[in-house]
Amino acid sequence: MRALILLVGGLFASLVFAKPTADLDSISRGEISERLAPVGFVCLAGEECASAAGVSVSSSSGPRSGDAVYNQFCVACHGSGLLGAPKKDDAAAWQAAEKTAGGFSSLLSNAINGIRSMPAKGTCMDCSDEEISIAIEYMSGLKP
Repeated sequence: MRALILLVGGLFASLVFAKPTADLDSISRGEISERLAPVGFVCLAGEECASAAGVSVSSSSGPRSGDAVYNQFCVACHGSGLLGAPKKDDAAAWQAAEKTAGGFSSLLSNAINGIRSMPAKGTCMDCSDEEISIAIEYMSGLKP
């Protein structure tokens, strides 16, 4: 009896799994290709891929302002004091942070490399060290 069940099960499986796939028309193939296509690519300024893809690469004319960096990258934590981050314009908290760090340059180094819950550069990976410094000055009123 077991042999008969295995034989019937094997025949059924071979019929189900050996079924030829449906041939797709060109429209369906195109739609599938569009859904599977990458949504973008990464290309650094000056690399050959930027010009080959017809992508215009913008370059900065100088460092972004402290206000611009703060409002885009820092406000989420330094606006509310999330996870102990010193709030913007809280002079006492910033002076304490500077003192604990051992000076403005160490405070800047901590911001660049990350400290405790703060990720490196506060998630602004395209910020220059100068822009991070300018953002700290903007938030704290401290000077290098």
